[in-house]
Amino acid sequence: QVQLVESGGGLVQAGGSLRLSCTASRISELGFSLNTMAWYHQAPGKERDLVALIARYGETNYADSVKGRFTISRDNAKKTVYLQMDSLKPEDTGVYYCKGDAKAWGQGTQVTVSS
Repeated sequence: QVQLVESGGGLVQAGGSLRLSCTASRISELGFSLNTMAWYHQAPGKERDLVALIARYGETNYADSVKGRFTISRDNAKKTVYLQMDSLKPEDTGVYYCKGDAKAWGQGTQVTVSS
């Protein structure tokens, strides 16, 4: 069972930046490279929503709410996917999770954006 560990969250003022990381284990480098990796956002009291994804060949897709502000990338050799978050807004507050093609979720990392 693949394991995912997110990190990089924290408290930041509106307009600031954070870089989230998600590292996979119990999966080979090749196996990781074949996964579409995604980041999800769960605001307090709301459902978990897709924020960004990156496919095996590097194609990316973003939710309209983060286009132009967030950038997803991956390093297959490190089995890690990143989410660069710029121009953060208070509505970006919440827990961010990564996920691959398997059912496993990480524990999430908390992002809090103050106004």
